[in-house]
Amino acid sequence: MPLVRIAVRQGKSAAYRRAVADAVHEGMVEAIRVPKEDRFQIVTEHDADGLIVDRTFLGVDRSDDAVIVQISLRRGRSVELKQALYKRIVEKLADGPGVRPADVLIVLSENDLADWSFGNGEAHYVLNPPQPIAAAA
Repeated sequence: MPLVRIAVRQGKSAAYRRAVADAVHEGMVEAIRVPKEDRFQIVTEHDADGLIVDRTFLGVDRSDDAVIVQISLRRGRSVELKQALYKRIVEKLADGPGVRPADVLIVLSENDLADWSFGNGEAHYVLNPPQPIAAAA
């Protein structure tokens, strides 16, 4: 049920943007067991004035090709699962479109079951709660 927003530098090809989106989704499927068909992503491009990233914050050496990933998801995953998610997304981005790990910023925003409507004006998870979140194998 995650909603993912991905911001990339303007001028990247459609293939690059799709590869970034695919890598992020695959990382979530593999690390935190998001169902493969549960895919809702918004990919946006930004010029230099619209994607401002400090190049050295916390000692990380970032380039102009930063990728910012914002994931809204249901509350309940452990710190260990979140760390596994960050690591897997960065690995997938490095393998796929070739994003440098230092250029990936990920932020999670957690919420509750009543905070989601997938259509028809219904709070689907209130009406039909999903299974509890299980630890990844």
